[in-house]
Amino acid sequence: MRAFDAVSRFDPLRSDRPLIVYLDLKSPYAYLAKDPTRELAASLGIAVDWRPLSLDIPSFAGSARLDSRDAVVTSERSPAQWAWVKYAYMDARRYARMRGITLRGTVKIWDTTLAGIGMLWAKAHGDDVLGRYLDLTFEPFWKRELDAESPAAIRAILRESGADVSNFAQAAESARDAYFAQQAGIFDAGIFGVPGYVVDGEYYWGREHLPRIRWILEGRRGPAPDIVYTRPAAEAR
Repeated sequence: MRAFDAVSRFDPLRSDRPLIVYLDLKSPYAYLAKDPTRELAASLGIAVDWRPLSLDIPSFAGSARLDSRDAVVTSERSPAQWAWVKYAYMDARRYARMRGITLRGTVKIWDTTLAGIGMLWAKAHGDDVLGRYLDLTFEPFWKRELDAESPAAIRAILRESGADVSNFAQAAESARDAYFAQQAGIFDAGIFGVPGYVVDGEYYWGREHLPRIRWILEGRRGPAPDIVYTRPAAEAR
């Protein structure tokens, strides 16, 4: 796969594009950041280097499995971890409602390695294909309509996005070691959460930094903005 041809030269903090954005399909915050980040890039006329970052959520938030009615089937979470997870979803949902986004909590901690490899596969086919892939994965995943661990499902989405998928299954399997090596390099560089933004070699975690990122990309004119969102009056409520 072309995306892994130069793993040894991969730099988590550098790109030939002015903005790197790290996403993970299983992060509701990454989902919420996708379109605002696109809107920022479009308004500045810049291209974004989108990259996958597969989070190891059990390492910091524990793990659990729910049934289809959200009843806990198994849990390896402490009360403090449950409190964090419940707050995170509550927080994400109140912002999702502002944008009309359906955001159902996942029933388990998904392995998004395949989805990340699929993202790189789509990226190798160009920005338009990658853009469709992101839309066609995030929305159904957060409606519980996508099995993100299914090779057939990811392959179908890649095809619908416009990618050549003739040898995707075989290439994706053989690319796993290189993908894990890239992921390790990303974490070693200090990039640990999504949405993750890298601009001018600096890492920012969370979409609340978009005003500052805009300020940097516009040449740092005037005072640096604080963390704040401005929304069109028609959307605000």
